[in-house]
Amino acid sequence: MAEPVETADLGVRPSPNIWNSPAIYEIENEGVDRDGVLWAAMRERADWAGRDVLDVGCGTGFHLPHFAAAARAVTGVEPNQALAAIARRRVRRLANVTVLEGAAGRLPLADASVDVAHARWAYFFGPGSEPGLAELDRVTRPGGAAFVIDNDPERSTFGGWFRRGFPEVDPGEVDRFWARQGWSRERIGIEWTFDSRHDFEAVVRIELPTAVAEEVLLEHPDATGIDYAVNLWWRRY
Repeated sequence: MAEPVETADLGVRPSPNIWNSPAIYEIENEGVDRDGVLWAAMRERADWAGRDVLDVGCGTGFHLPHFAAAARAVTGVEPNQALAAIARRRVRRLANVTVLEGAAGRLPLADASVDVAHARWAYFFGPGSEPGLAELDRVTRPGGAAFVIDNDPERSTFGGWFRRGFPEVDPGEVDRFWARQGWSRERIGIEWTFDSRHDFEAVVRIELPTAVAEEVLLEHPDATGIDYAVNLWWRRY
């Protein structure tokens, strides 16, 4: 397993999966939603072709090239210095992509400078995300849109695992939070699909507490993938 990476003191909540195991998280990124269901759902609501895109909590920059293929300009913001460095290497040949170090609650962007904002598993289930959402209000242009993707604990095989591993997350509280903030939701079913059992086990072990991870792996001894439900939260400005 990779050594934990370090971050600047930006007052952010550490992400236990990608921050501690970036190489395994790369495998996870490769195995999530290979059919592009989430991409299609976002594009239907706000196409980023020819527009300025922000990826909040971009990590190693996995999603930046996808946006860059159509966008006018793409900015990835990542609080973890080591992950930001990996992201810069990934996009070094893409002239329309910039990676900056910064936190969701203090975005290093000018007012009204973004048309489409994207945050995937970066806002930690709503409550407590108010500073980051206020920053989206500031940097997103009128007529723009923002997307936040997180787990849906109420559906799918992985949703059941998530409830076992993180019973403190109250789906009702999360729903009420986003409703109060004026966001809409689409519930989407995707797939986790990995090339080997080894990869599947490695990803499960960085996503769930150890005891729960070992339980679910024993319950699914031959699996290399499962069904996975997400919430696509979105709003227009």
